[in-house]
Amino acid sequence: MFGTPSSAERFIACQPWLSSLPPGLREQVRAGVVVTEGAKGEVMLPAGTAVEGWHAVLSGLVMLRSAAAAQQRASAFIGIPDGEWFGEGSAMKPEPRKYEVVALRPTQLLCLPLPLFGTLRETSLAFNQFLVQHLNLRLGQAMTIIEAGRMRSPEHRVALYLSRLFWRSTRRLNLTQDELGQLAGLSRQTVNRVLRVLEAAGIVSLDFGRVAIVDDDALAAHLAATAAR
Repeated sequence: MFGTPSSAERFIACQPWLSSLPPGLREQVRAGVVVTEGAKGEVMLPAGTAVEGWHAVLSGLVMLRSAAAAQQRASAFIGIPDGEWFGEGSAMKPEPRKYEVVALRPTQLLCLPLPLFGTLRETSLAFNQFLVQHLNLRLGQAMTIIEAGRMRSPEHRVALYLSRLFWRSTRRLNLTQDELGQLAGLSRQTVNRVLRVLEAAGIVSLDFGRVAIVDDDALAAHLAATAAR
């Protein structure tokens, strides 16, 4: 089903590259984006399907995972919060989508269709500069996931998925324990046990099942300590 166009208009209007576009192309972008909605747990973009464009999360939270990893609880996944783009790698390659996009909570996705994405890449320096910065952010997140996959300690994995190493562009996480468990590839019971330790240390607070970071410096110290074990 389709979401309200006003949310897409507000999001596009805030993009740093929009003002540098010629008026005609700006209007094409505004008119060309499409918004879809997904319920919690819904696979919004299945693996193996054709890539239709570059996507952004307007509201909600999604998880990117391989179809094979969906059956492996110990796998690590990428999380994308509201306000972030994702899927630029898929949009630049002529091949089916390699991963599925799952809504971890009710979510609205925006899609910038491939023809417009291609036009912006070919004609806009500001767009390409933004894209490079975004790719650098996503690379840092991927490196964090690789590190998480090598760590057997649940304490370290949970801390990584709460840290600025993983969420580089926002601290408005407001994750539930279930969402954190799905991202880290750990059971809710294990996540709860680790979070209780972090709460006792004054690193996080747990209110109504949601996790808030209280002390980023203490979280970084905890990461360093658990990595050494």
